Amino acid sequence: MGLKGEIWYRRWWRSIRQEMRWFTPGIGVKRWLVLILMGTTLIGTGIAMGLLEVYRTAPDTWWLPALSVASLRFLERPLRVIIFGVLGLGMVLGGVYGLNRALLRPFLRPGASVVDTVTNYRKRERGPRVVVIGGGTGLSALLRGLKSHTNNLTAVVTVADDGGSSGELRRSRGILPPGDIRNCLTALSDDEAMLSQIFQYRFSAGAGLNGHSLGNLFITAMTDITGSFEEAVAEAGRVLAVKGQVLPSTLHDVTLLAALKLTGSENEVQIRGESEITRQGGIIRRVWLEPNNPLAFPPALQAILAADLVVVGPGSLYTSLLPNLLVPDLAEALRASRAFKFYVCNVATQPGETDHYGCGEHVATLEKYMGGHLFDLVLINNYMQGKLPAGIDWVRPEPDLNQRYPLYPADLVDKERPWRHDSIRLGQIIMDLYFERTGPLMARGDL
Repeated sequence: MGLKGEIWYRRWWRSIRQEMRWFTPGIGVKRWLVLILMGTTLIGTGIAMGLLEVYRTAPDTWWLPALSVASLRFLERPLRVIIFGVLGLGMVLGGVYGLNRALLRPFLRPGASVVDTVTNYRKRERGPRVVVIGGGTGLSALLRGLKSHTNNLTAVVTVADDGGSSGELRRSRGILPPGDIRNCLTALSDDEAMLSQIFQYRFSAGAGLNGHSLGNLFITAMTDITGSFEEAVAEAGRVLAVKGQVLPSTLHDVTLLAALKLTGSENEVQIRGESEITRQGGIIRRVWLEPNNPLAFPPALQAILAADLVVVGPGSLYTSLLPNLLVPDLAEALRASRAFKFYVCNVATQPGETDHYGCGEHVATLEKYMGGHLFDLVLINNYMQGKLPAGIDWVRPEPDLNQRYPLYPADLVDKERPWRHDSIRLGQIIMDLYFERTGPLMARGDL
C-alpha cells in the first residue's frame, strides 16, 4: 500500500470510528435507529411479498428475466439475504446520518461533528443538579466554567447591590437590582459571542442614559411589561438561550448594613448600603440585612433542597456571599440540603473588605453566620505567581487549615488576570471532585 493508500485508509477508518460513536451508551440514538430499521424491514417485507406475487402470477414478459437478475436469483438464498441486508442497513444509516446533519447544521458550531454535538447535549442534560450561591464577577466566572458540564444549573444571586446602574434603577424605578443577575444570565448564555455582548453593552454617561447597561434596561422594561421581576428575569433568560436558571435570593427590597471599626479609631460606625461598605477603609465587624428577616424566593429554596451539589463562592465575602446567607430561610435550606457543599475561596483579598484574610478566615466568617460547620470541601488556589494590583494580596491557607477543613489546593488562577479564577479550570476541577464522590458511573453520563 502506497502513501496515498495509507492516508485514504486512515481517513476511512477514522470516519468509521466516528460513526460508531452513534452507538455510545447514553446519547439516546440507538432506540430510534432500531425503530427505523424495524419499520424499514416491514416495508421491505411488504414490497418483497408484492413483487413475489407478481413474479409468480404474471404472464411471461420481457421484464421477468430483468427482475430475476435484480433479485440475484442466480445466487444462493443465504448469500442474497446477507447482500441485501448489508446494502439496506448501509443506506438506512447513511440516510439517517445525512438527514440529521442537514437538520442540525444550523445548530452545529464550526468544526463540530453531529455525534459530538448530540453527545455533549445529552451529557449536559443528564448532568448533576448544581446550585451556585453568590454574586459579582466571581459567580459569573464559575458559571462559565460549569455550563459545559451540566444544563441543570441554578444561580442564586444577591439583590443587595445598590451601586452603579443597578443602584440607580433601584432608586428611580423601584425594582430589584438587575446587575448581578444580568451578569449571570450572560455567563450562562449559549451565544456569549454576540447576544451577551449586546446585553452587556453600557451606554456612555453623556448619551442621556446615565451609563446604564442595555441588559439592565431590558430587565427593567420587562418588569414593567410583565409586572413581575422574576418573570422579567425568566424572559431575559429565554432571549439569551440560557441553559439553567438565575434566581434572586429574595424578592424583598433589602439593604445591606455593616458595623465598621474605622482605621485609627476604636469606635464602630454603622454603614448603610453595599456600595458604601468598602469605601470606608475600616475593618468589618458584622453585617446584617434590613429588613432582617426577608422571605426567601421559593424556587431558590426548592433548587437548594433538590441539588446534588451546592457551591458557595467565589465572590466578595461580605457584600456578595453573606447577603444571600443572611436570608434566614435560604440559610436553613442550605443547612438542611443533603447535597455536597463546596466553598471556593477567593484568589486574592479585597481592599476594604478582606484585607489580610487567609482562607481559614473566609470559611470561619461564613460558618459564624451559618451557625457551625457547613462545607464538605474547601477549594483554594495554590498558584501564587503573577503581578497583583496594588492593595491586594494572595489569599493563603493557614498552617493548620487542612486539619480544620477538608482542603483541596489547586492551580485556579487566570494567568492573564491572576487575581481572578480561570473559569474552565475551576469548573472542570469542581466537577471532577464531585464525580469522585459519586462514582464513575455518573461521570460517564450513563445514568
